[in-house]
Amino acid sequence: MDNNELGCKQSDALQELEMLTVNAKEAQQLILTKILERNQASEYLSKFMNRSTNTSTFKRNVPVVTYDVVQPYITRISTGEDSSIISGDRIVELLRSSGTSRGEPRLMPAISEDLDRRTYLYSLLMPIMNKYVSGLGEGKAMYLLFVKAETLTNSGIPVRSVLTSYYKSPHFLHRKHDLYNNYTSPDEVILCPDSQQSMYCQLLCGLVERQHVLRLGAVFASAFLRSISFLEQHWCDLVTDIRNGKLNPNVTNTKCRLAMECFLALPNPELADELEEICGCGPWKGILGRLWPNVKYIEAVLTGTMAQYIPMLEFYSGGRIPLVCTMYASSESYFGVNLRPLCKPTDVSYTILPNMAYFEFIPLEDGLRVTDDEEVVGNDKLVSLVDVKVGCYYELVVTTFSGLYRYRVGDVLQVTGFYNRAPQFKFICRRNVILSIDTDKTNEEDLHNSVTRAKKILEDRNHILLEYTSYPDTSTVPGHYVLFWEIKSTCEGVQPLDPQLLESCCVSVEESLDYIYRRCRAHDKSVGPLEIRVVEAGAFDALMDLLVSQGSSINQYKTPRCIESGLALKLLNSKVTASFFSPRDPEWTM
Repeated sequence: MDNNELGCKQSDALQELEMLTVNAKEAQQLILTKILERNQASEYLSKFMNRSTNTSTFKRNVPVVTYDVVQPYITRISTGEDSSIISGDRIVELLRSSGTSRGEPRLMPAISEDLDRRTYLYSLLMPIMNKYVSGLGEGKAMYLLFVKAETLTNSGIPVRSVLTSYYKSPHFLHRKHDLYNNYTSPDEVILCPDSQQSMYCQLLCGLVERQHVLRLGAVFASAFLRSISFLEQHWCDLVTDIRNGKLNPNVTNTKCRLAMECFLALPNPELADELEEICGCGPWKGILGRLWPNVKYIEAVLTGTMAQYIPMLEFYSGGRIPLVCTMYASSESYFGVNLRPLCKPTDVSYTILPNMAYFEFIPLEDGLRVTDDEEVVGNDKLVSLVDVKVGCYYELVVTTFSGLYRYRVGDVLQVTGFYNRAPQFKFICRRNVILSIDTDKTNEEDLHNSVTRAKKILEDRNHILLEYTSYPDTSTVPGHYVLFWEIKSTCEGVQPLDPQLLESCCVSVEESLDYIYRRCRAHDKSVGPLEIRVVEAGAFDALMDLLVSQGSSINQYKTPRCIESGLALKLLNSKVTASFFSPRDPEWTM
């Protein structure tokens, strides 16, 4: 596709976006009508609508639900029942959400048409970027993209992540190659099931193509930083491959090796010398700009819990490469795009695309107090997409073609403005999540249950856990969970802590955390070993004094189960007397 064709294609995409947002109300009404027409005969909708397709009946009768209501239907489909119990279309795959239910990953239904909607959103990203950054079609993108392990249900339905679904689909593999989707890595390398081999080869491709790379990125900031840390550890091996024109024998995947032959057809000692000088001299601050001198920006999800990685990205980029966050999506549905991609990561707002799904919102009238899963949300509380108010906070609710009806996604959003008639939202947080490093999402209840189980090990050895809190430590790559524990001996005199005892507690906590966390630790290696930092007696009293002095009510004070304040973190770290890490990975099976 030449530049003229691309220009016309991008102009058409932006015009369509303009019309879509101008007619947001009509687009939402049309989407809901189509969903009801197609799915009205489903077992689930029939319970509430008696096969009606009237949108007013839907809004009056269909309840707001959480995954506990959806899960039995997903289970029935996974064991062989017909998709018609929730959808008029065949469920072709189940997508693993980052959320969990009773420790297991939530599975979201997907139909073939969903890939068209995802592809549509992706098609908007480069036209939007091209408005702000010129010359993007003159080089390549080094995007570090990975697939995750997938399984089959008893009835043969694939269970996979939403990104794995896309990368393995014809929409990605048979995409029309133009100047804007020219990646440094071959598809065979991206699809390698071994993430370490894939990462090695993707970095090798990016280094060979270093002068042509204009864009760097990954889906999540955590994945990009994990790859740069991997580069920091393995650059010598990569340079050796380039120097000799031969791929490291540790890369054993046959398709990877075949795909890499063209990159290493000949030895390149000149490039190897350049890379050795860059990587081997001095600190790695600003290394990205030196390795890829023509890069125009770094793209990744940088909102929500991923914002904790911005300082490390700025370190590796030297603060000179713009950090860009382009889109907002989940396993349930894709949602929207960032129309100001060069804004600061802290100022990112997403314009919701009204043709992705039918969107409603639960007002959070008490500031950011989010209703519990068990709390019933009245249908009359819901606000439609075009009726949200600027400055107000909401919890997102979606209805999809694939069989989710008034489903609480769990995202807390704040309205920052409107683009035409489509609202723009700032992502605030996930409901109830207090710890997250990568795709793991640990809420307060899960953390409490894990600590409760582990503290029994202490009690059996004449120690009691007086108090605890946590924080996600991203100063190392990969990041890891840190627990601050204040421990008291039940025996007279000073009893030294046995390192094996605390290591056993670390293992116990990790084994009790959910499926996603254990997968990140044991399989993906995207989360490091859990750490327990033992603090001196009185540390949590000092923490209370500090937080009360900052405005907390002493009458209502409760120890925060996750520390975010810099001063509070500094105080607790100053009280640490010993530190212990989990000695092994937690058990995890696909």
